[in-house]
Amino acid sequence: MSNRTKTVSAVVVVAVLALIGGGLYWFLRDDAPDEVDLDTAAEGVSTTGSTPGGSSSTAPGGAAPTGIDGTWTVDTSTGEFDYESATGTFVGFRVSEELASIGAAEAVGRTNAVTGSMTIAGTEVTDATFTVDMTTITTNESRRDRRVQEALNTGQNPTATFTLTAPIDLGADAADGSEVTATAKGDLTINGVTRAVEFPLQAKLVDGTVVVVGSLDVTFSDYGVTAPSAPIVLSVDDHGVLELQLLLTRTP
Repeated sequence: MSNRTKTVSAVVVVAVLALIGGGLYWFLRDDAPDEVDLDTAAEGVSTTGSTPGGSSSTAPGGAAPTGIDGTWTVDTSTGEFDYESATGTFVGFRVSEELASIGAAEAVGRTNAVTGSMTIAGTEVTDATFTVDMTTITTNESRRDRRVQEALNTGQNPTATFTLTAPIDLGADAADGSEVTATAKGDLTINGVTRAVEFPLQAKLVDGTVVVVGSLDVTFSDYGVTAPSAPIVLSVDDHGVLELQLLLTRTP
């Protein structure tokens, strides 16, 4: 082999390695979005310019509703949903994993296909049910998506639900836009398996929209879910964080 041929071959090898390395970086890079945060979510709602003063809807007879009594329904039309600017409604998960040649990383999956409502009487949430279309979950790396769907068994159990089983006391200042910290006791169903949970939440009334965020640590095996794996994944935790950001508006 001539020196020129050796040189060309070396350049080709280096170029191929660079492309492979770049591809692995983009596949394995840890670009997980920020965790849910009430202040950030509330700021996003304020930016959209919702109607101030409790609710944008008008009660029969032309009078604007007062307080926070009534039925509040999930709003998916306000804000944006993507991994750069998640200012709208979404539910998702985040899982820690160990990747070959990379180290610790975080996989995040989210969807804004959320429906449901809650009922408030006085200062109490008396009823609430929410449903998530798990088949629409995408992750911060699209090449994970198929394995995530398989792990969640969405072919047989396409939805996850949460149903409140005990009232939530919001406190006297909730209607004034004060931040509320509470625990929602209810039944969480994932992959057809239902477990009683206590979901820590934060909420705030912002320009006629109730903003709710929360995070709950869940063990996958409790719901018959096996964390997805791949040759490049050395290990994946058997638990992760279920997180939500809900925007709710009052039903007229």
